[in-house]
Amino acid sequence: MPLLARSTAVLLAAMLLAACSSQAPVEPVAVTPLPAPQEFPGAAEDVLFTALGLVGTPYRYGGNTPQGGFDCSGLITYVYRGAAGVALPRTTRAMNAMRGATISRDALKAGDLLFFATSGGRRVSHAAIYVGEGRFVHAPSTGGTVRLDSLSNSYWQKSYLSAKRVLDSDRLAQNP
Repeated sequence: MPLLARSTAVLLAAMLLAACSSQAPVEPVAVTPLPAPQEFPGAAEDVLFTALGLVGTPYRYGGNTPQGGFDCSGLITYVYRGAAGVALPRTTRAMNAMRGATISRDALKAGDLLFFATSGGRRVSHAAIYVGEGRFVHAPSTGGTVRLDSLSNSYWQKSYLSAKRVLDSDRLAQNP
């Protein structure tokens, strides 16, 4: 990625990570500066910046393109296919069931997939891309847009189920 484009992407990412989510978190979220671009190796850097660049795209059930809008799994499949060349299943349940390391919440790295039970119970019904600093990008609901939210928000804390690492260690973002 050229230096000017990378610098612009880092600035955009820093602004988005510092922005307020649409639901106020239960506790304040400390925002630290993003690491220098060289700390995001290859595909993980592309996943991170592609996901952040789609913030504001309209939600559309079944959507899987920026032009048509996204639902949560459509956003994830679009980002990983285009940014990392990784083909993922189309549904959140299939993504949750695929092979890959299950990651504890305290070991999350940018690029990990997050799974939530937003319909109650323990059944996966929503997924997101972790971007670091306790934040994630997702396409949450009809009438909304792709947005950045915080895991410290009580709603997301209650509905959080698990996380899965899709990218191997050579392609992981280093942002904690």
